[in-house]
Amino acid sequence: MQNSADPPRQPIARWSELPEFTDEADEVLFWETHELDSRLMASSVREANSRESTTITLRFDPRMLSRIKRIARSRFLNYQSMLKQWLAERLEDEMRKL
Repeated sequence: MQNSADPPRQPIARWSELPEFTDEADEVLFWETHELDSRLMASSVREANSRESTTITLRFDPRMLSRIKRIARSRFLNYQSMLKQWLAERLEDEMRKL
């Protein structure tokens, strides 16, 4: 928990700004100085509430899926919603390159 004497945490505005953590201690150190931007959280909720969608099936290596779920849990998100957000951000980046 941050108290008033702590310096402000650096906001994370895009999921792509999050690093790969080597272990849980590394992740704890990161979150001591960073926080998710409220707009990022709000956009995740909007995406999750979208009524128009198409169901697809993806196959993941079990270890990769476990890591994805762990990241999502640490952000209090459903892992499928988080994946959808990651894909949306990447698609946005790719479209800008065209």
